[in-house]
Amino acid sequence: MLFIHLKRKFTSYLIENFLTTKAQVLNFSKRFSTFCFLDNHGYEFKKSYECIVGAGSIKQFVVHEHQTDFDSLDKFIDRNKNNWIFGHISYDLKNDIEDLKSANSDGIQFPKVIFFVPEIVFIISSSHLELGIFDPVNPDDIFYDSIKNYKPGNDKKQKIPVLKNRFSKKKYVDIIRKLQGHILKGDCYELNFCQEFFATGALINPVKVYEKLTRTSPNPFSAFYKFGGKYLMCASPERFIKKTGNRIISQPIKGTAKRIYDNAQADTLQKESLLRSTKERSENIIIVDLVRNDLAKICKEASVHVEEFLGVYSFPQVHQMISTVGGILKEKIQFSEILKATFPMGSMTGAPKKKAMELIEKYEVTKRDLFSGSVGYINPNGDFDFNVVIRSLQWNSSTNYLSIMAGSAITFNSIPEQEYEECLVKIQAMKDALQ
Repeated sequence: MLFIHLKRKFTSYLIENFLTTKAQVLNFSKRFSTFCFLDNHGYEFKKSYECIVGAGSIKQFVVHEHQTDFDSLDKFIDRNKNNWIFGHISYDLKNDIEDLKSANSDGIQFPKVIFFVPEIVFIISSSHLELGIFDPVNPDDIFYDSIKNYKPGNDKKQKIPVLKNRFSKKKYVDIIRKLQGHILKGDCYELNFCQEFFATGALINPVKVYEKLTRTSPNPFSAFYKFGGKYLMCASPERFIKKTGNRIISQPIKGTAKRIYDNAQADTLQKESLLRSTKERSENIIIVDLVRNDLAKICKEASVHVEEFLGVYSFPQVHQMISTVGGILKEKIQFSEILKATFPMGSMTGAPKKKAMELIEKYEVTKRDLFSGSVGYINPNGDFDFNVVIRSLQWNSSTNYLSIMAGSAITFNSIPEQEYEECLVKIQAMKDALQ
């Protein structure tokens, strides 16, 4: 891929109109059947890029329901090691990593794994724009006309979908109590249980929904992702895994407290209460230990350590407790080996991981698809950055099926009714984006 410089006049325009430029690049990219738009929204959170976009597809590695061939995945990445690669890993890759199965309903039907080499890469910051393109024929004219002069106006109107819940509150509470019974028996220590809010016949404008979602809830691992007629609109605050050189980090989130907008003092107390909470701290500590164990499988001996423990960060809707675990990778570790050791992320399963996933399949009724999975990129140096897909909407434009999932960490000390309310807090930004 050749990176080129645009006309000075055009570049100056882009820098001066930074936020508008991101919107214009997003609207430009939607003409492609496959693209990935990743936005940091200005957070200084060990970020790699402020905004990076891969649009179009030169080559693809796609896995549907059949067994994932990890060797072929590594070969695809190796053959394209001098190119950018974008893509996703759905939650059900777990079935190929562990001896598990999924029989729940799937309204979205994203492929299990997609990686693609894009036709065009945009790297956007407040000071510059870089553009990578395979066929740089008159690129100034193409992008000057297509991006700067883009004027929306022909987009389809939305029909506000009526969301339904897969579980009544009573059913949800009953399930949580059953899960706590499993915890009491020693089957697991913690489990991330999710519920789906869905709509059929949902007619939405996915770009507009994403733009509204990220205005309301701008988070550091936001993603707009499209493959064919399937869309992900994601405002995630959580990183799954990041590699820089031979160093790898994971940043699990466990521990949530609702923001109090109209009272700064009360909001500060809410944040301090989260940090002191025995329940929330224990949730995070359990997953930190799991992540340390995962990274130890692929990192040099004694190199894994906790870089930040129980940090509390504030986002537009919630305060979150985040820890950072890092290590030095062993020599010649393949991408598939990293996935097998770390995926799915412990924050979205529980511990021990395999038993927690078995119970998730037993008590949840919907396939998670990209929810609890990951979207990200691998750069030409072999470094990568992948998010955790939460706080998101998924939409299948062929069937007009819309899915919003939310979950929370269940421990023996959880109060089921409060866990239900936490899910409602987490989906509020997505509901608002649909209005």
